[in-house]
Amino acid sequence: MANAGKTLVSVATYNELENLPALVEEIFRFAPEADLLVIDDNSPDGTGAWCERKRTEDPRVFCLHRPGKLGLGTAHVAAMKFAVAQGYRYLLTLDADFSHPPQCLPELIAGMDPPGGEAKDVLIGSRYVPGGGTQGWPIARKLMSRAVNLYARCLLGLMPKDCSGAYRCYRVSLLEKIDFGSILSRGYSFQEEILWRLKRLGARFGESPIVFVERRRGESKIHAGEAASALKIIFSLGMKNWLGR
Repeated sequence: MANAGKTLVSVATYNELENLPALVEEIFRFAPEADLLVIDDNSPDGTGAWCERKRTEDPRVFCLHRPGKLGLGTAHVAAMKFAVAQGYRYLLTLDADFSHPPQCLPELIAGMDPPGGEAKDVLIGSRYVPGGGTQGWPIARKLMSRAVNLYARCLLGLMPKDCSGAYRCYRVSLLEKIDFGSILSRGYSFQEEILWRLKRLGARFGESPIVFVERRRGESKIHAGEAASALKIIFSLGMKNWLGR
């Protein structure tokens, strides 16, 4: 297939017009051979319209327009299905708000099949390995993030130290084996759920350090209700995990 050796970078957006033009420029600066898929949930600020204009200028850009806010997890599923259908080698996901440093793209791509090293099926841009970290977080948020990761690792039997971050590179040939219809998460628990499902398929995991930077522009999309829902879904999957289902 035409895309067999290529990487697809995916960004989910809702009202990210302040960030997206500069982010696209940075993505192609550090990964010029990649394609980019923007999944926009009908942003009222014109993010989707900007993407369409960019598409006419740059054939590396693809746009998927959805009718409204359908959840971050469903956006990732859409990106995975697109990568599988188009035959890409890797799918790399990152946030649209510059919290995930684009300069780390080459390391994440190269780390999937390092010369003389162990191949990975999922390489996580990790805050919780040596060299990683966060900037701009209050202590309460740091503690909450650590607690959520410990919760997910214990319940789901996951080895990576950063199970909740969205900056990741996936091997598309393994994503082909996922039953996307069985995925429960529509929101933020998707990050943990997809690792658990890939683990059950024998995925090889790795982590590469990143420094997560709190967004400078725009508004965060997470809220307390969605966070509570994520914890419930992880608990439900954990029960299946420990019961061997």
